[in-house]
Amino acid sequence: FIGKVSPDVLGEVFTHDIRATGVAYDPPLVGLDAPGTARCMVLVTPDAQRTMNTYLGVSALISPRDVSPEVVGAGKVVYCEGYLWDQPAAKEAIGKGMDLARDAGAKVAFTLSDPFCVDRHRAEFLELAEHRVDILFANEAEITSLYETENFDEAFQNARATGKLFAITRSEKGAVICQGAAVHLIDATPGVTVVDTTGAGDQFAAGFLYGVARGLGLAISGRLGVLAAGEVISHIGPRPIVPLKELAAGLI
Repeated sequence: FIGKVSPDVLGEVFTHDIRATGVAYDPPLVGLDAPGTARCMVLVTPDAQRTMNTYLGVSALISPRDVSPEVVGAGKVVYCEGYLWDQPAAKEAIGKGMDLARDAGAKVAFTLSDPFCVDRHRAEFLELAEHRVDILFANEAEITSLYETENFDEAFQNARATGKLFAITRSEKGAVICQGAAVHLIDATPGVTVVDTTGAGDQFAAGFLYGVARGLGLAISGRLGVLAAGEVISHIGPRPIVPLKELAAGLI
């Protein structure tokens, strides 16, 4: 079906859907001669395991000129994606966004994205974690890859030693939030049947950053992240079905 839909129609669908969630989304159009809107095909088996085929499309062509100082300066946190580190222009764009955020007094958050991505860029990601990033997101596989160890506790202690804020997801073990001496162990949401883990990491980051941006503290921010991830893994698809605002009412 996707192959029969023109890139401009896909772009219109994406734009409609993201604006419908309340997100401000006003990127410039690049024209039909450019690569199409990014897309990802995900096959989910009954054991909740996934096979993904991702096409980054035009999103891989982001460059420094696409990063608006006004937009970055208006935010409390700038969230950067490790997947785009493979593209030189996108890497420059991310670096520009980080610098603008720091100049504006905003925090810089970065997600490692994938252990294979970490393998390709380990030295640069370590430099980012230690010197340019305020909040680093990772899952267990990514953090152990970053510190080249199979032992999570060893990787965790290396992360703590940086003094930066790490938010590390551990699937059914919940999450660990650490910033130097401060450590919070967040249990996974009880009673959740895992159907599809697509979007779990993104939802966790969304819930966590919501709490951080509003000064709710690391423990509550971590619980918001786990709550959001727990909702999205309970059904097929990466978007919440139950409004997260309702689920989070008891925490906020």
